[in-house]
Amino acid sequence: MKFIKFSVIGGVGLLVLASLAAYGQINPAATHPATAIVDAKGNLRVPADYRTSYQFLGSWAVADAVGKAPDQLHIVYASPGTISAYRGDKRFPDGSVLVKEVFQTATGTMKTGIVSRTQTLKGWFVMVKDSKDSHPGNALWGDGWAWSWFDADDPSKTTSTNYRVNCLPCHVPARATDLIYVQGYPPLEQAH
Repeated sequence: MKFIKFSVIGGVGLLVLASLAAYGQINPAATHPATAIVDAKGNLRVPADYRTSYQFLGSWAVADAVGKAPDQLHIVYASPGTISAYRGDKRFPDGSVLVKEVFQTATGTMKTGIVSRTQTLKGWFVMVKDSKDSHPGNALWGDGWAWSWFDADDPSKTTSTNYRVNCLPCHVPARATDLIYVQGYPPLEQAH
C-alpha cells in the first residue's frame, strides 16, 4: 500500500516537473524572465549567464572604412525562446532580451589569410522588448524597447542616459523590422 501511494505521489511529482519544463520551453519568460535583469525602476543590468543560457543570434564585423580590417566585433545573443517565437510570427515577444558584446579586435596574418578576432571587451548593449511601456518615467525605455550600454568594467550600471540620444539614432534605419537589424541574424529565419 505504501509502495502504491509513493508511486502515485512520485508520478504526480514527475508530471508537475515535466509540465514546468515544457512551459519553460514554450514561454521564454518562464525560464529567463526579463524581470531578472530589470529592477523596479526599470534599470537594466547585463545578465550574468547569457553566454551559457542564451542563444547565439549573430555577429557583426565593424570597420571604420570599406577595405579596412574590422575595428570591432559585435556578438549578439537572445534570451531562450526568442528565436523560435520570432520565427513563428516575425515579432520579438515582450520580455525578449538581446545582449550584444562589443569587442576591440586584433588583426593579423594566419595560415588562412588576414584574420580579425576578439581581443578586448569594450562593453555590452542590452535591450528588452516591451510593447506595454512598462516604465514611462525612465528615459531608457521607449519605442517598444528598454535600451542600455554598459562599459566592460561594470555590467550592473549603464552609462546611457536617454535612449533617444544614446541608442535610437543607430537603430532608426531598422524601424521597419522593430528597430533590430534582423538581416544579420540567420537564426531568425526558418530552419531549412
